[in-house]
Amino acid sequence: MATAGAFYAVIPCLNEARHIGDVVAGVRRHLSHVIVVDDGSSDDTVAQAAAAGARVIRHTSPRGKGCALASGLSYAAEAGAVWALCLDGDGQHACEDIPTFLDAAQHSGAALIIGNRFADRPRMPLIRRSINRLMSSLIGTLVGRDIPDSQCGFRVIPLDLWRRLNLGSRRFEIESEMIVASLRCGSRIEFVPVRAVYGNETSKIAPIRDGWRWLQWYANALKHRKTITPTDLPGIAGR
Repeated sequence: MATAGAFYAVIPCLNEARHIGDVVAGVRRHLSHVIVVDDGSSDDTVAQAAAAGARVIRHTSPRGKGCALASGLSYAAEAGAVWALCLDGDGQHACEDIPTFLDAAQHSGAALIIGNRFADRPRMPLIRRSINRLMSSLIGTLVGRDIPDSQCGFRVIPLDLWRRLNLGSRRFEIESEMIVASLRCGSRIEFVPVRAVYGNETSKIAPIRDGWRWLQWYANALKHRKTITPTDLPGIAGR
């Protein structure tokens, strides 16, 4: 049975001093253990996260979201956590949705549980919505299943699964790789509806540089698509 005490929240962030205190406070209303991985921020992110009650892990220079997640998940695993709840530090994810993930972890039978922002589609900016739809469609083609929101960083993963995945992505393509790798090792995925919270935050994604890097990752994954067979793929559930 998954209980709140078995979860550690892992929040990778870069220059999120304006938002991280509120994010940590919101998470701590549901979970006791919050890890913020500061990926080389030049602002007051570390102090704000610590003041809000987070355990802060700091990279002295930016390494990328994938590396930041790996640092946080490693810490959570060593601390004895069973599950990790991952979310972004910019306030885009509504902490009020955390109980939805806890419930899914306890009752759905799925391993990887991912937020689906398209249940709240009008709130997502058009450009982000269009790019996400395209990337989710490409991932769905790769794995032979419908993937409604491949890029949502609001997700839960059991740490024993994470140890087995051997993820190699260092940056934003980590979300896509996690889906493909989880399915390849026979894990079930569930998507749960979450609210989309958008204000005046600035995305850390550089469209050209990160888009090109994602396409390179996708081309490599597509090249090895033959390793995925229908018998490897469990069902993907959505609520």
